[in-house]
Amino acid sequence: MKLSKQLFKGLVCAGLILSGTANAQNAPKEQMKKLIDANLTFAAQQYKVLAQNVPASVMPKTYNAKDNKVITSDTQWWCSGFYPGTLLYIYEYTKDPSILQEAKQRLAILEKEKHFTGNHDLGFMMFCSFGNAYRLFGVPEYKTILDTSAASLSTRFRPSISAIQSWDKSKNFNCPVIIDNMMNLELLCWVSDNGGDPKYKNIAITHANTTLKNHFRPDYSSYHVLDYDLNTGKVLKKVTWQGAADSSPWSRGQGWGLYGYTLMYRFTKDQAYLNQARRIAQFILKHPNLPADMIPYWDFNAPGIPNTYRDASAGALIASALLELGQYVSNKERKQFVGAAEKMLLSLSSDTYRAKPGTNGGFILMHSTGALPFKSEVDVPLTYADYYFIEALLRYKKWYLADTLTTKN
Repeated sequence: MKLSKQLFKGLVCAGLILSGTANAQNAPKEQMKKLIDANLTFAAQQYKVLAQNVPASVMPKTYNAKDNKVITSDTQWWCSGFYPGTLLYIYEYTKDPSILQEAKQRLAILEKEKHFTGNHDLGFMMFCSFGNAYRLFGVPEYKTILDTSAASLSTRFRPSISAIQSWDKSKNFNCPVIIDNMMNLELLCWVSDNGGDPKYKNIAITHANTTLKNHFRPDYSSYHVLDYDLNTGKVLKKVTWQGAADSSPWSRGQGWGLYGYTLMYRFTKDQAYLNQARRIAQFILKHPNLPADMIPYWDFNAPGIPNTYRDASAGALIASALLELGQYVSNKERKQFVGAAEKMLLSLSSDTYRAKPGTNGGFILMHSTGALPFKSEVDVPLTYADYYFIEALLRYKKWYLADTLTTKN
């Protein structure tokens, strides 16, 4: 979907562009409560449709509208944890037993990946799924799976570069580390903090520090891929894989960094991580190419702006991260960050981004962009867009409708 002035006009007509700026938390609580309840009820209905479209032995990946077919993956695909994770979030709200049954069936086929060491994605795969399952039900077996998963992920730590190697060596890279890897640190920190080996959290902290040192530009935007020399630890090159150019800020990558440093602050209370998250947030929210509806283009410097593709997954991810970041900052910044997240959720809830009931293969959101340079997953629904959208809705409901936050000057 290529959006420009037509989108903005449509959202204005629908009443979804709030008055004022992103620096104010404008949406009345009752409006947000209704929006969240409607979205979560809709999500349960949609995911029952999606469940019918996905064979029992695989996971949903995206949807091909032309063929009216859900595209699936095996459980080693990096996104395999998002579908059961979203089901668990939906169950948390609805208490629908059929949703829980589907989640448990998908967890069962995913469990074997606790031993996977082929890349860095164990956090996405196992914590979004079994982490939520253990949080909700406290089943000891789920914790054991998480412990094993952290051990598997830790095998990719390379002391010579003080970081976790993302992908294996290839014709393109010697030892690549991608900004996405910040998301997988949650698994390591959580396991250490819940009776596991302390070395996992130490690895996470070391990786976060190395990424902070090497991955960011002076304006606090992030490169996508850094390639290291394993022998010397030297950075060989700073490039992109899914962005528009090596020097441009790939939108979802900025979201991974924002979310990653926010969660690292949660686990460590290291002020350097909080400051980094705040600066990334300001880069995103003050960027001149952030659209009025606050759903980013697939790259902040994408060619053809405004007539290019959006990335709903980046919008959902950033909204969820901003809501957590809002817990840790002063009232002034909280209003800015939460107000921006509100606008993103309102936009994603509109007909522009949210599917009609029973359509979209059962996915919730439309118009995400996976890897445009490879013409892969362009203008389609994606499992992680749904996951972070539902997570953001639940976070808003728990933290900002319940008035659980303390005042900070």
